[in-house]
Amino acid sequence: MAQSSASSTDTRSTTTAGTGTGTTAARPRSRSLDGRHVVVMGGSSGIGEATASVLAADGAEVVVTGRDQARLDAAVGRIGGTTTGRRVDGADPARVAEFFAASTRPIDHLVLALSGASGSGPIAGLDLEQLAAGFDGKFWPFLRILQAALPHLAPDASVTFVTAASARAAFPGTAGLAAINGALEAMVPPLAVELAPIRVNAVSPGVVDTPWWNNVPAEQRTELFAGISATTPVGRVGRAEDVADVIRLLVGNGFMSGTVVECTGGANLATGR
Repeated sequence: MAQSSASSTDTRSTTTAGTGTGTTAARPRSRSLDGRHVVVMGGSSGIGEATASVLAADGAEVVVTGRDQARLDAAVGRIGGTTTGRRVDGADPARVAEFFAASTRPIDHLVLALSGASGSGPIAGLDLEQLAAGFDGKFWPFLRILQAALPHLAPDASVTFVTAASARAAFPGTAGLAAINGALEAMVPPLAVELAPIRVNAVSPGVVDTPWWNNVPAEQRTELFAGISATTPVGRVGRAEDVADVIRLLVGNGFMSGTVVECTGGANLATGR
């Protein structure tokens, strides 16, 4: 699908945060981010949308990006608050550069929530072109976005990567995903030192029920989630809001930098169950 220019007409919502029908509606307004300029790349669904809802409810002026205009419009309506949607393909370097070049004020917080599904499978038969596509869909866009955003970040800005617990999980068939997400997580500590006082962190989610799983047949997905829930200490798979709450912590805590926070429900622990 051809993507529109980053300077195309915005999708805007100026409803009062906490009064909409989406995630924001159930959240009290602490207003601790009043007036802060936040950009959530990949904010039209799942973890990105949930994060935008949390930050908008706290008073931030949020810009969410996505590739699909209809999904972006719907997400902006659900998020509420002072939210703007911009159609940007995060994997398109020219569109990314154009988007940030059009920024009219410093960005206080940047959240990279782009996701990709390529690169999984048993190593013996793993299609290396698919693995390369996985890097092209997530690893390289994260780096290009960060580079394009740097001149437009506030001096005390934060940058938060959304990676995945596959970076450290020893599940058969996930070596490719481990390579993609592990590479991103390995960059967090040196970037935090190099870019200081800008803070750089990551949240590393486990299995979270989001549209990322929509390509898995419903019956198979239900069975998978039930199996994971039965062996996870918290007794369930994650929700997008669980991860968004961690991102809110990383955004708001000025004493956290160079940190990768796991949000897995304890799935990485040896429970004996």
